[in-house]
Amino acid sequence: MDRDLYDDVHEQYRETVREFLEREVVPNHARWEEERWIDRSVYVEAAKQGIYGLQIPEEYGGADEHDYRFRFVVAEEIAKVHALSFALTVSLQDDLVLHYLLDLTTDEQKQRWLPGFAAGELIGALAMTEPGAGSDLRGMSTSARRDGDDWILNGQKTFISSGIMADLVVVAARTDPEAGSKGYSLFVVERGMPGFERGRKLDKIGLPAQDTAELYFEDVRVPRENLLGTEGRGLQHLMSHLPRERLGVSIKAIANCRTIFEETRRYCFERKAFGQPIGDFQAVRFELAELATEIDIVQAYVDKSVVAYNAGKLTAVDAAKGKWYVSELQKRVVDQCLQLHGGYGYMSEYPVARAFLDTRIQTIYGGTTAIMKEIIGRDLAG
Repeated sequence: MDRDLYDDVHEQYRETVREFLEREVVPNHARWEEERWIDRSVYVEAAKQGIYGLQIPEEYGGADEHDYRFRFVVAEEIAKVHALSFALTVSLQDDLVLHYLLDLTTDEQKQRWLPGFAAGELIGALAMTEPGAGSDLRGMSTSARRDGDDWILNGQKTFISSGIMADLVVVAARTDPEAGSKGYSLFVVERGMPGFERGRKLDKIGLPAQDTAELYFEDVRVPRENLLGTEGRGLQHLMSHLPRERLGVSIKAIANCRTIFEETRRYCFERKAFGQPIGDFQAVRFELAELATEIDIVQAYVDKSVVAYNAGKLTAVDAAKGKWYVSELQKRVVDQCLQLHGGYGYMSEYPVARAFLDTRIQTIYGGTTAIMKEIIGRDLAG
């Protein structure tokens, strides 16, 4: 299907991204997966090449470029080299943490943090989920109380992407138990603050190189200068940034769908059984036809969502529709493509086998499929 989403400048940028990935990521990714750790130096080089952080204003070292199509190009190219652990960290920086720092910071905070992000020297994380509170953010028990001009933070977070590597962690905490939804605030906790401890690096079934951690806060003294946004509006700040996060999940999902499908299509016309390529059997052709159709149709929705985001018109409901449907499609596409590979699909040397594990989380993080349907359903109910 022809797409008219991109201009020449995006295709020129694509070549820059490809060259960066071939030089800095492809030769190292297998080692990162084995070591369960991505070299920090790659983010310095990525930032230098404009692979992420393009939206940062020029005065802080960025390009002040807000066209989300560049972000989509990056997602597509990383998918093609099957570096999904790296893809998640880039998405975490570009689609989550950075936008909290761009949208909610004071001028003084921007001066402190944005130059480091623009240089790839500061890595961020977002800490919402707790052992007893996942999708139900109002159930969080992490708290912060005033002590003079500072805040004293106590609590625990879990499943925090880049929790070990992060230099800055945006932490959601309850600041007024009596204020309902207006009783939550966001704080930036920095590496080295007394009382801030990182727990074990969690052992996941997929995305091994992307570190995920438990975080502990015991009487962490957070200066008032590290309050992010408006006191008491933490939940609202979180909600307002979810469409960007969910669009990020959608673009990664559709990019991976197409990559795995194209590899499987080629495999089906190279692999022979009963004297002919397996793709010459009607049952296999029909299955490929169904997958190709679904991917093209969903691609159109994601492309439209990117255009809407650029125009400031992507709603939370439309982002939720894309997030659940594209991530569920990804799960189905990868599973069917693995089946078409037969026994080879179960071998970890094949990208489809690794994708089977790496993509399973897509229907969970950023809001589960059930939560996305609840958001859409509430909107339909008025």
